[in-house]
Amino acid sequence: MNLRIFDTREKRKVELVPLRPGKLGIYACGITVYDVCHVGHARMLVAFDVIVRHLRTSGLEVRFVRNVTDIDDKIIRRAAAEGVSAEAVARKYEDAMARDMVALGIAPPDEEPRATASIDEIVALIARLCDQNLAYPAAGDVYFSVESFPSYGALSGQSTSDLQSGARIEVDEDKRNPLDFALWKGAKPGEPQWPSPWGPGRPGWHIECSAMASRYLGETFDIHGGGADLIFPHHENERAQSEGAFGIGTFARHWLHSGMVNFGGEKMSKSLGNVVNIGRVAEAHDLEALRLLFVSAHYRSPLSFDVARQPDGSTTFPDLAAAEDRLDYFYRTLERIDAAGLPPGPPTPGPVLAPADRTVAAFTEAMNDDFNTAAAVGDLYESFVLANKLLDEPKSAPKDVRLRTLSVLRTDLRRCGETLGIFRRVPSAFLLARRERLCRSRGIDAGVVETEIAARAAARASKNFTRADEIRTDLKNRGIELMDTAAGTSWRVV
Repeated sequence: MNLRIFDTREKRKVELVPLRPGKLGIYACGITVYDVCHVGHARMLVAFDVIVRHLRTSGLEVRFVRNVTDIDDKIIRRAAAEGVSAEAVARKYEDAMARDMVALGIAPPDEEPRATASIDEIVALIARLCDQNLAYPAAGDVYFSVESFPSYGALSGQSTSDLQSGARIEVDEDKRNPLDFALWKGAKPGEPQWPSPWGPGRPGWHIECSAMASRYLGETFDIHGGGADLIFPHHENERAQSEGAFGIGTFARHWLHSGMVNFGGEKMSKSLGNVVNIGRVAEAHDLEALRLLFVSAHYRSPLSFDVARQPDGSTTFPDLAAAEDRLDYFYRTLERIDAAGLPPGPPTPGPVLAPADRTVAAFTEAMNDDFNTAAAVGDLYESFVLANKLLDEPKSAPKDVRLRTLSVLRTDLRRCGETLGIFRRVPSAFLLARRERLCRSRGIDAGVVETEIAARAAARASKNFTRADEIRTDLKNRGIELMDTAAGTSWRVV
């Protein structure tokens, strides 16, 4: 397969060799469902969706597990604020998350376990850690002993001495070491609780993923991933718990982390109060454009997501608007290819113009280099440019070569788009939806536009070309571009 990935722990690219030939197990940390998902969540979810798509396209049998954290301090606080149960909060926002995933075109994982449905596995894992003196109970809580795990900090590249120098311990805590973290939290009045050997309580955040990953993928599996903000402490703690409990040298063979979304120079996060929710984005733009914005950058790179404040108090998203313009270009090109009268079925054998002769090969090479979607999209763009040239200049190539090249592009561009999760609609559906959205946002009455186009057609039919040109110019000044074809006149908002 010759696929290389950047391993966070190794801090370098390594060859991906499945633990079991032809099969791959992947665990990605999912969402804590205490609020609606934001653009930062979407970036991570899309990144791993694309990674899984490419691995499957490469012929691997992938088992993808992505959990849902449905019990957590934040969920409990939200429940108290809303005067409902923690379970009601979790279900409400899990349902909202599911709707966002569908809107983003994210395929469901093979397994999507919830923390509250994994309590037995969590308790058993904590008991195992206690039996091996890697964890200790304290006043109804149970803590992992960081000092008992010598390689703690290896994933994040930090030493325990450096971590301890910046750690603080609360007065009422019973931890032996400031770095020790909770595996089990003793019950407090009014909080959800489950029975355990240490008294009623609930799991800590980190232990749930160790329990669920080992349940569905085994004690050792191929890839563990999530956002870069999870490297420490979440993934560092997961690794320590799992490798300590199972007495193994490797929990996840490789660690992959997607880059953060930056807003005004800072990472996007609820704690900073600078989040943009997926639903808010969907009100102004097609979410496929958000996918294109994400895949136009390498998944490990930080991504800028600018928000511009308008004089009327509204907000716009310049980076996303530019991405939607590019997506419009891609879909218009695909529509033109589909309308070019090409023979149905696969292209006939024979010469094909570059770069269409290696669209899929170049795309695959980029994706095999640590899922380099930025390079892959760049290669696709060159093929789109070629397609438009052949459509605009029919005599630029011999007829048979031109038609064969367009036939190849008709298939290959969509094939590559399937891996990225874009170009998944009939072009006219995307283009019409975008036109309607732009009409609403700019106060354009589509019915009036259609009436003026009809008036122009009548003027042309009566050879009143001056009037026809006046109507075209007037529409252009209002942001309406007309396209005359043999089938009639269509229009778009520019």
